[in-house]
Amino acid sequence: MMKQEEAVKAISQSLMRDELVKAIFLKGSMGRGEYDEYSDVDLYCLVDEEDEAFFLTKRLKHLESYRKILFYEDFFIIAPQIIAVFDNLLHVDLFTVTEKSFKEKDYFRILYDPEGRLTKFQSTQNLLLSLEEFSGCAYDVAWFLFQYNKASQRGNDLWAVEMLQHVMVNLSKVLLHRYKPEKAQLGLKSLESQLPPIQLDKVKTIFMYITPNSHRKAVYYLINLLRDEINWIESKVESDSQAVPFMRMMINLLSQSKEEGKEK
Repeated sequence: MMKQEEAVKAISQSLMRDELVKAIFLKGSMGRGEYDEYSDVDLYCLVDEEDEAFFLTKRLKHLESYRKILFYEDFFIIAPQIIAVFDNLLHVDLFTVTEKSFKEKDYFRILYDPEGRLTKFQSTQNLLLSLEEFSGCAYDVAWFLFQYNKASQRGNDLWAVEMLQHVMVNLSKVLLHRYKPEKAQLGLKSLESQLPPIQLDKVKTIFMYITPNSHRKAVYYLINLLRDEINWIESKVESDSQAVPFMRMMINLLSQSKEEGKEK
């Protein structure tokens, strides 16, 4: 049994004995059945809204039912969560949600649900981008190219690289929306396994040159990729979106960088 499975079993057994816990489920790679020995664990508890504050005080005890915790952090992103790193270096995220705060994205695997509280959420499982989300990602590709151009012209190579990284984070979802829409929400993390070989090679070439010394060459390849994709992007964004005009402007503006990239 992998350590991820051992952790889920031990912590879930502890949680099941807690009367405040109404359901337990997995999201992330374990929820999708795509995990490996390097995966973290995204474990979720469903509690009633009136019980949430008290349950939050008990989470560490449940996590420690697996083994010793080396480090942990308690914070809120999509829900109250504890990020725990155990003495075998396994990373477990324990999220606490209510029926009101349940996020209807990603697939989940039910571990415990005696009252059927999760049944109504099962039909919502997907990793698709909505029209609004896709349009937002397309716009952000252009926006961060705009920011990149300013940094590059200023001679701030480190910030230029950072801006290109943001471009690629958003472009990864745009590309997946075309070539593997059922995985689009996963973005950059899943490009390696989900993009067709031709497009993946293009993306890898761009990343190879996203460095302080060669980012203009990265932009040369990036602009070529955007030229190949922009008509399709235009056909899929919201009708009133400014994404494509902005993107076309940046392609034209960065053509000079493209020529410079050829020479280097």
